[in-house]
Amino acid sequence: MNGDSWSMSLRRSVALSLLAIAPSMLFPPIAVAEEQPTAAAEVDPRKPTAINTAEVPLVPAELDKLLQAYQNTRAAGFAGWDPEGKGMLIRTRFGNSVQLHRVYEPGGRREQVTFFDEPVSGMFLPETLSGQMLVLMDEGGNENDQIYLHSKASPLPTLLTDGKSRNQLGAVRRDGTRLIFGSNKRNGRDTDLYLMNPLAPQSTKMVLEVNGEFWSAVDWSEDGSQLLLIKYVSANESYPAILDIESGEKVMLPLPEEGIAHVGPIGFSHDGKQVIMATDSGSEFSKLMLLDLQTKKFEKLTDDIDWDVEDLAIDHKTGTFAAVVNADGRSQVLLFTKNAAGKLERKELKLPLGIVSSLEFSPDSQSLGFTLAASDNPADAYALALETDELTRWTFSEVGGLDTSKFVRPTAIRVKSFDGLEVPAWYYRPESASGSQPAPVLIMIHGGPESQSQPYFSPIIQFYLQELGVAVILPNVRGSSGYGKTYLKLDNAELREDSVKDIGAVLDWIKQRDELDSGHIGVSGGSYGGYMVLASLVMYGERIRCGIDNVGIANFQTFLENTAEYRRDLRRVEYGDERDPKMREVFARISPALHADKIKSALLVAHGVNDPRVPYSEAVQIAEKVRASERSVWTVYAENEGHGFAKKENSDYFRAVEVLFLRKHLLESK
Repeated sequence: MNGDSWSMSLRRSVALSLLAIAPSMLFPPIAVAEEQPTAAAEVDPRKPTAINTAEVPLVPAELDKLLQAYQNTRAAGFAGWDPEGKGMLIRTRFGNSVQLHRVYEPGGRREQVTFFDEPVSGMFLPETLSGQMLVLMDEGGNENDQIYLHSKASPLPTLLTDGKSRNQLGAVRRDGTRLIFGSNKRNGRDTDLYLMNPLAPQSTKMVLEVNGEFWSAVDWSEDGSQLLLIKYVSANESYPAILDIESGEKVMLPLPEEGIAHVGPIGFSHDGKQVIMATDSGSEFSKLMLLDLQTKKFEKLTDDIDWDVEDLAIDHKTGTFAAVVNADGRSQVLLFTKNAAGKLERKELKLPLGIVSSLEFSPDSQSLGFTLAASDNPADAYALALETDELTRWTFSEVGGLDTSKFVRPTAIRVKSFDGLEVPAWYYRPESASGSQPAPVLIMIHGGPESQSQPYFSPIIQFYLQELGVAVILPNVRGSSGYGKTYLKLDNAELREDSVKDIGAVLDWIKQRDELDSGHIGVSGGSYGGYMVLASLVMYGERIRCGIDNVGIANFQTFLENTAEYRRDLRRVEYGDERDPKMREVFARISPALHADKIKSALLVAHGVNDPRVPYSEAVQIAEKVRASERSVWTVYAENEGHGFAKKENSDYFRAVEVLFLRKHLLESK
């Protein structure tokens, strides 16, 4: 990250990931039966050593070969400009995990910077510490990130944090001499804020001690004396404040209107006289506005746009700033500059249709770097010349030799649910689907729940379409982000099963389509999407042939009781309080594990043993309960993974098992 340009995307990067992460060591012990493979089971040579399975057949060689091209697609994410103007930093995978790489010119040589077994993320240190990088990495998917200083002078990075607690990199001062990070090292529950000199980490000191709240530092003032903070309560509620580093005084900032509101992204203006923020205060959507720190008056900048502003980058040299608007799942990028008269002007940048993230202005203020993804192309790093609007693609990620002209683009649809609510969704229709040859359907449900399915490139979706002839639907059920704060709250607490009923509406929509086979429907989902899969099998099992539950919640009571203490209150806002007798009754009614006898469809369950978000015991619980009803359950458990399979060998194997499962249970009799 360049010291004069900050990219501040809060709703997903803070609002979602921060609530969900929990060190597995903090879970109270639960008796979990270890699954053992059948004594006579033949060993699958394609199965990684860290994965344990039960009831899973061998992956045939022909399937392994068929998947190979799709599993060798790549993507590259923009991770910041070199402060000296020597290219950019990207994140991509050329081995078993995502690492940091340098690219010196568009389409030029890629130089790998980090070489670790675990996936990493990071950024350049700005200005005076040019060439050095901050690197973040956990171990085995436990999400206890550690912060390292990486230097060309040493092949091994220097550990800056304690090596065991959960740490989050916050704002880095524009001269690179100081940074703020959050850590729960004091008591394992609260994430306090610390000030560190990355060249002298022994001088680290606490600047904000918290008690039951969650604060993050998102920006520094120009003179380095103040921090811009966000207090996060829920996806619908957060508050901005300014912290004086020397005195420790924290002053809350006003919002346009009274009442609960979401704030973020946010940052100081280049002269420090204003705060640029996106907030849904007084609106259904997050609007971009300026707050004058002296007069406390607001100037609205996107009041005419009824979509969320979800990313922000500020050039602290020129005062120019850019924002990303999530317009029905696709990105619009707005550039704000001052004309000769000092008046702020707004224009929409001309970019290809897709999803833009990780904005950052170049050190010379001439370009805007970002990641651009589309449904028919992998994510890559791009730069837009601000003077000429010329777009330059810096990386060209491979697609395994596949013909991209055959990739299917989705159609945005709306499905009317049980109460008349229109549910947005993305519909991928295979070319072979017709009234005479209706296609089987896979409904893929996102996690969060405060997240959103967007038309990103997905090699596995393209595989389903091209090789299996399966149609794919990605619904954004109530509770999804991107459609206003009212929509976001429609699944909270006692309303949880209303979102499951939205899947029922999708099933009804499928039945009305001549080109789709309503007798061959499957569901899949990860995390909260895994819960949705299990709940759909309980509620609509007679209409769904099979389900794939990946790191999903099976029982809300045990999930909340066994999640880490520091994140429990954050999740109670969304799911309800497990200590409340009324909510315990709700959880007893809606938790799939307590109604596992109703699950008659085929089931595949996958989980990382080190998952700090949804305990591994949730997977074991649902698998055991369904098997108790004499139903078959395929299980795939990875000992070196957490919340999802991040290592390529594990991900590749699991994808092969998924396809094998769908061939048997979704496509049979076709």
